[in-house]
Amino acid sequence: MKRMIYLDHAATTAVRPEVLKAMIPYFGEKYGNPSSIYDFASISKTAIRSARSAVASLIGADERDIYFTGGGSEADNWAIKCAAEAYSHRGHHIITSKIEHHAVLHTCQYLERCGYSVTYLTPDESGIISPRALRTAIRPDTILVSIMTANNEIGTIEPIRELGQICRERGILFHTDAVQALGQIPMHAEKMNIDLLSASAHKLQGPKGVGCLYIRPGISIGPLIHGGGQERHRRAGTENVPGIVGFGKAAQLALAEMNTRAKKERELRDYLIRSVLSQIPYSRLNGSPSSRLPGNVNFSFQFVEGESLLIMLDMEGICASSGSACTSGSVDPSHVLLAIGLPEEIARGSIRFTIGEENTREEMDYVVQKLVSIVSRLREMSPAYEAFSSKRK
Repeated sequence: MKRMIYLDHAATTAVRPEVLKAMIPYFGEKYGNPSSIYDFASISKTAIRSARSAVASLIGADERDIYFTGGGSEADNWAIKCAAEAYSHRGHHIITSKIEHHAVLHTCQYLERCGYSVTYLTPDESGIISPRALRTAIRPDTILVSIMTANNEIGTIEPIRELGQICRERGILFHTDAVQALGQIPMHAEKMNIDLLSASAHKLQGPKGVGCLYIRPGISIGPLIHGGGQERHRRAGTENVPGIVGFGKAAQLALAEMNTRAKKERELRDYLIRSVLSQIPYSRLNGSPSSRLPGNVNFSFQFVEGESLLIMLDMEGICASSGSACTSGSVDPSHVLLAIGLPEEIARGSIRFTIGEENTREEMDYVVQKLVSIVSRLREMSPAYEAFSSKRK
């Protein structure tokens, strides 16, 4: 089997052995439905409560304010659609940004078709959403603002506390998609002025198919999914007990190890950035150089197509991506890179590496070595690069 270096942790992560071990009993011997009233079912009910507490601790919240979902996209849809419906008597204006995940963007576009007005804020060249821009965009009929905590493609961490404070002062609901940030950076929902927060387990070495929505006390929104009375009548459907248990265990481990893991990932991230920028000409780092997730690196290579680069890296056993995993297969350049002002031809030559705790410096050296060679080969085949080189001569 060829060597594999996995550098796509923003797409998904491997379930940790400790997480899998915690989940396994709830597939078999502890299979009770937590909604039932007999003692056997209480085993599952207790496990869910424990997981709820662990996830709440990761964002400094009370366990009663955590509601489990089928993933981050469902949580985004629930927060935005149901908040818009619940507060429609106050207005029909929503504010978000141009660099949100499609779970937010497509939900906002759906609401536009339902008669709501949406303002899409433009970030600066680093991907930062300015608090000043938010203040300017707010209208008397603004009812909801949704800005992600950290961008999934370029890793930029947004000034959530300041943005949330503006909304709190104006009595506007503030939602943040924290799917990429949860477990990666310290978070505290109340101190960050967050009303609604979406997250997903599989980004922090938990299982796929389970996420959560934090709803601040006093925020009244209805269910997205109707049916039974699960999740205190706010999210119908029999609970995914093994998945929820896994989410709880992953959250517990993430909280305990966050500082150590982040330190290692930042060191590898910065080493990779220095190495690439110093060894490959006409390359650039996308996103904020300082306010970025510990393991995120996003490069653009001029005169290179990102898809060709990914294919050739895969042949060398290196797993990376050209943007969000949810847009895999798209021939269009990243909407995030276009929003921060990159020309289309440069945006097409972009690649994202996202580092995990198992990666090593030796792997970074291997990646840089292969990148130098592959970028050089692709440029040799590029008419645009040939024309550029001729002009320089």
